[in-house]
Amino acid sequence: MNDLPSHDPNRCRVIGVLDDGVASLGATALAHLRTADVVIGGARTLALLRHTLKPGAFTHDLTGQLKAVPGWVRAAREAHQACVVLATGDPLCHGIAPYLAQHLCLDALEILPNLSTLQLACARVGLAWQDARIVSVHAADAGEWLRGAPPSHGLYALAQALRAEQRLLLLTSPANSPDRIARLLLAEGLGSDFHMAVAENLLQADEQVHAQLSPTEAASMRFAELNVVLLWRTRPRPHPVRFGLADSAFEQRQPEKGLITKQEVRAVSLARLQLRADSVVWDIGAGSGSVGLEAARLCPQGHVFAIEKNEADHAIARRNHAAFGVSNYTLQHGKAPEGLEDWPEPDAVFIGGSGGELARLIEQVLERLRPGGRLVMNFVTLENLATATQALQSLNADWDVLQLQAARSRPILHMHRMAAENPVWLVCAGVGPMGHRQTEPLVAEETAHG
Repeated sequence: MNDLPSHDPNRCRVIGVLDDGVASLGATALAHLRTADVVIGGARTLALLRHTLKPGAFTHDLTGQLKAVPGWVRAAREAHQACVVLATGDPLCHGIAPYLAQHLCLDALEILPNLSTLQLACARVGLAWQDARIVSVHAADAGEWLRGAPPSHGLYALAQALRAEQRLLLLTSPANSPDRIARLLLAEGLGSDFHMAVAENLLQADEQVHAQLSPTEAASMRFAELNVVLLWRTRPRPHPVRFGLADSAFEQRQPEKGLITKQEVRAVSLARLQLRADSVVWDIGAGSGSVGLEAARLCPQGHVFAIEKNEADHAIARRNHAAFGVSNYTLQHGKAPEGLEDWPEPDAVFIGGSGGELARLIEQVLERLRPGGRLVMNFVTLENLATATQALQSLNADWDVLQLQAARSRPILHMHRMAAENPVWLVCAGVGPMGHRQTEPLVAEETAHG
């Protein structure tokens, strides 16, 4: 909003207000408010300032009517009326100003910010906030946070930010209250990692600041409806390995270990999935969860949806999830393709097990993959390899096959030998050219090289 033109004689003023009402306003903001013909704001803010408005000023309560506000502003300007929109704190910090700027010409607005309630809360506890992450959980009530909740949950953004940030400043809502936030921390195993402060009813007679709270204490408390929450780490943020973990990093089936995509195959499979930071990933036949959990670390702004039909393996994958420190992973107990219709379209799909539904799965996955998406499948039997390639051929898909066979050193007396792992076929298919297929007959290549 640099170089805002001054020739518009009747811009709508968006004024930040705090809960001490008139006392929070500067001279310029107060003058605009006192001369306004139309004043738009929430019921509580309008009540704070009703004695300041000029006689005959018309008010609009925007509570539950956000979509109507641009129309009210346009109508006032067309009638050459002075219009003011009241916001809480800084209108550009999770406030109404960006919404109005999106729906009205920028030249139609003048923004007069106030202190943010988050700034005030930080001042109360002496917390430096220049490097803090601001997160709003002022969302619809999606219930208590459960580990593995999908991105649609109102606390999802907070769960992800907790893994990445040292300090967080939270704008709450009546449903997503401080005690619910504390229970999220406990559910994610972060109860000992963060200190918590809650500021209630700032700038009001009954203001109260709880500056010395642990998540365990806050989880069973009740707080005033008007509050903000501050979180800061009490122990360093971990920096785990993101890619290529050893097989021993994952719990596996006992007494017979091995239902895991081995490290070498896992690394190549993840590379062939062409993951991005925000990829949506499906892991079908999750087994121990190794591929999906590594993918979750590689896609911190994305999400992994995993499914496993075997009850014992599903329990193992759940325990690996609990130990892995990721919040962008949802694990489902079931047999694909049942349940996949509720998952969002993927950018990448890994199939480690198909439960006898391989051809059907391949067809459904290719129908759902986003443009540029990749499907990677692992097989150890010739029969499944044949089923997959025949299905891809019949669908006229672009695909290729990569065979991997690793050998690992093993001690023998005072020396070492190489012990071969079972060969694995990686079948890769995509939406759009794969760039790996042989396009010329092999004989032509041999001829070209003499």
